[in-house]
Amino acid sequence: MKTTLSSALQNDIDNVVQINAIPSLLNIICKTTGMRFAAVARVTDEKWITCVSQDDINFGLKTGDELVLETTICNEIRQHSNPVIIEEVNKSAEFCDHHTPAQYGFQSYISFPIYRKNGDFFGTLCAIDPEPAKLENREVRDLFVLYTQLISFHLDSIEQLNDLTVSLQEEKHIGELRETFIAILGHDLRNPVGTTRMCADILLQMNLPEMAARQASTIKSTSYRMQGLIDNLLDFAKGHLGDGIRLELSNNKQKLKKLLKQVSKEIKIVDTQHEILFNINLDEDFHCDVNRVGQLYSNLLGNAIKHGAVDKPIITEIKTENNQFSIAVSNAGVKISEEKMTHLFKPFFTTNSENNKSGLGLGLYISSEIAKAHGGTMEAFSTDEQTTFKFIMPINAGNSNDKND
Repeated sequence: MKTTLSSALQNDIDNVVQINAIPSLLNIICKTTGMRFAAVARVTDEKWITCVSQDDINFGLKTGDELVLETTICNEIRQHSNPVIIEEVNKSAEFCDHHTPAQYGFQSYISFPIYRKNGDFFGTLCAIDPEPAKLENREVRDLFVLYTQLISFHLDSIEQLNDLTVSLQEEKHIGELRETFIAILGHDLRNPVGTTRMCADILLQMNLPEMAARQASTIKSTSYRMQGLIDNLLDFAKGHLGDGIRLELSNNKQKLKKLLKQVSKEIKIVDTQHEILFNINLDEDFHCDVNRVGQLYSNLLGNAIKHGAVDKPIITEIKTENNQFSIAVSNAGVKISEEKMTHLFKPFFTTNSENNKSGLGLGLYISSEIAKAHGGTMEAFSTDEQTTFKFIMPINAGNSNDKND
């Protein structure tokens, strides 16, 4: 018979069904013992339920079918925890008058308990036949011991895998919500930041007192920093939501030069302490996403401003040479340790320096993603005298990325 099972019991049965080896295992039991019905049963203090069976005698039990618990020897095994082996009921002093063989019409019977890794009783591995069978030997006992252990092992493995899958799904869902939130937040912040900068520009064109002019200049420089943080947040969120860094490629050296000079100018507005030596020499033609390269340069320059010694200049070298386009930004300052060097281009990694308490740790990561999208690489070198971050890209890489236009 079948009844509606609780979700926990149904889950136990489903887990046993998932074990692909069990049909073969039951077949080997039948071949080895000569018995024609074998099954894995889930046994509780209320129910006896078939999980998987091999039935060559039309006993009639399939997955999910139940027997009345009190009519089974498995119920007794659940209570005393010992296996039961009967070669021939009629010759057994203990079981010749037992109600179970009489009710179900078997002469030979074998059942071993299955225990979970934590010691909980799960059920039994059992076999029956209307005819006597030779079961009282070491080979059969060892076979059942081995198979019950294998079933227990597989059950625990399946449950661990299911728990892990659920945890991963929950983490993925939380991650998607977090990244969607970041993307929405970044998008909604762009307009007020742009408005703030525009208002600062208007104020700076007015004849303001010196202190008011300095405050307006500070507002403008802060808006540039906020815009950089927002851009990095959006790029990170898009990348993790599957959009990745998309390129709009063009071959326009003059536009690129103008933008990179503009980035340097904007950085000087934000920071007046560092001298920036800007060197650019673009002799060869190449394809790139001008705005993305500008973003990469801005991130590298901003990083140099944060960590560079104020009494030494920041040096930028931008050039095409030997079929490569490169941007190198160097600053004097404290040497980066070998341990930190291995994490520089990972998201949310910061050096926790005094100059970078408010950093998100996304600038170098986004730069490396932009480099990868161009078929290039990011490199870092650090000594006691100087730290350099360098973007290198084959100048023919853009030709293979036209699909991103």
